[in-house]
Amino acid sequence: MNTIAQRLAQIRARITQAEQRYQRPPGSVKLLAVSKTRPLTDLQALNECGQHAFAENYLQDALPKIAALNDKISWHFIGPLQSNKTRPVAEHFHWLHTLERLKIARRLNDQRPADLPPLNVCIQVNISADPDKSGLMPEAAETFAHELAALPRLRLRGLMTLPRQQSELALQRQPFRELHALYNQLCQHGFELDTLSMGMSRDLEAAIAEGSTLVRIGTGLFGPRKSSQ
Repeated sequence: MNTIAQRLAQIRARITQAEQRYQRPPGSVKLLAVSKTRPLTDLQALNECGQHAFAENYLQDALPKIAALNDKISWHFIGPLQSNKTRPVAEHFHWLHTLERLKIARRLNDQRPADLPPLNVCIQVNISADPDKSGLMPEAAETFAHELAALPRLRLRGLMTLPRQQSELALQRQPFRELHALYNQLCQHGFELDTLSMGMSRDLEAAIAEGSTLVRIGTGLFGPRKSSQ
């Protein structure tokens, strides 16, 4: 069975190979370790191998890990966020990838501590118009981006999506291409974006081909989750 260090090396190699294949600059795609439900020991092992960005979905699971690990970690919240749980995200995380509601944005802005830099946020876009997925419809993204620009304790960094699962590379690439086009449109309209959060263990090559700057990898790093999780 592969160790965490071996799986990390394998994922890094896949990213590097995809960068080369699709003429992306070396190092232009960052790795975000999706550590939800994983034990602290796994995070510590990965951190010791040089991984410093981790993503969590559940606050009750994340906050003890944040308290235990060193302050060099960049913590990303990638789960759905209810209005009564915004304060811990505003106070303890560096990034939020799943922003889609102005009410949530305003609460995060008001609750972000003054001694911390603005919270980095990505707008979640339901690029596949999937009724089972969260996120704004693409046509609503620019209006929402303008609304976020009025909130000084938030910094809009880019877009995030979680498209339908597809097995063929061409089908995987299509929604990522559409999100990149929306990203370019926002940049052309004056928004200073630098992040396309798209791609997971099963489709990171397709995402990198279409411009991803950050891939969110869980199973590929930590192995399959136990059924009890």
